Amino acid sequence: MTSLINSTRYLQFSSLPPFSHSFSFSSSSSSSSNSVISLTRNYYNGFHKASNSAKIHLHSSSTKVCSLSSTNEVSGTTTESNQSLELKNKAVEVAPGLKGTIIFLLGMKSTMKTNLGKVLADALRYYYFDSDSLVEEVAGGEQAARDFKESDEKGYRESETEVLKQLSSMGRLVVCAGDGAVQSSTNLSLVRYGISIWIDVPLETLAAEVIESGDKGPFTSDEVMMKLNQLYKEMKDGYATADGRISLQNLAYKLGYEDTNNVTTEDVALEVLKEIEKLTRVKKMMEEAARPF
Repeated sequence: MTSLINSTRYLQFSSLPPFSHSFSFSSSSSSSSNSVISLTRNYYNGFHKASNSAKIHLHSSSTKVCSLSSTNEVSGTTTESNQSLELKNKAVEVAPGLKGTIIFLLGMKSTMKTNLGKVLADALRYYYFDSDSLVEEVAGGEQAARDFKESDEKGYRESETEVLKQLSSMGRLVVCAGDGAVQSSTNLSLVRYGISIWIDVPLETLAAEVIESGDKGPFTSDEVMMKLNQLYKEMKDGYATADGRISLQNLAYKLGYEDTNNVTTEDVALEVLKEIEKLTRVKKMMEEAARPF
């Protein structure tokens, strides 16, 4: 937790938008100032439905399976893991204090961060969005987004801001925010409409994911680490503005794991909920302190 000031960023959040709310935004580039790219999505279409009561299984790129309910098909019965039950119970405890406040997950792109967003959304019965994915859809796909960024970085940044503006006006969302969220004062002010948590994943883990995916080119492990180190240094101060921080390395130590790879998505989700619980307690204390005698 950074400070009491940061902890009160979401105090002004009051009314929640209807779940049928859809949104659209436009972006223009210098080469075609009159061209407008619009994206409209209904909460119920094309995105993760947090209210779905069906069993959800999230598969990471590794052999781990992160799920809100684990099933045992033997004897045709279904048994929830203790960890899943603990997560669900904590979500039930935390939800009333949240009052639908949006949750932003900050940090470098990783499988853990993505899966965490979905698991949290399920546990809290929220909806899940990835801000970078929305920007990519606006641009016409991942490659188109890269081309857009290279040809018109200002226009690309404006798209990032517009996405955050639309998302921050909604409620009951878990948003995996891209690095654009911490690269301008405007975007940071939009993130302050919710609760922000920095998910700090070790660079070694991120490097392994990049190398395994092969989507960043034929770089050596040393080159990947060098690039990630450079990016981390550039983004660290922005990440540090978050209301809370969850370090996988610290969590592994706390849980008695020798390797951060042993930390499950549900472990992290539970820790995030505990951090949010602390923040909402501070909110309640400050609200009570502000009441007239």
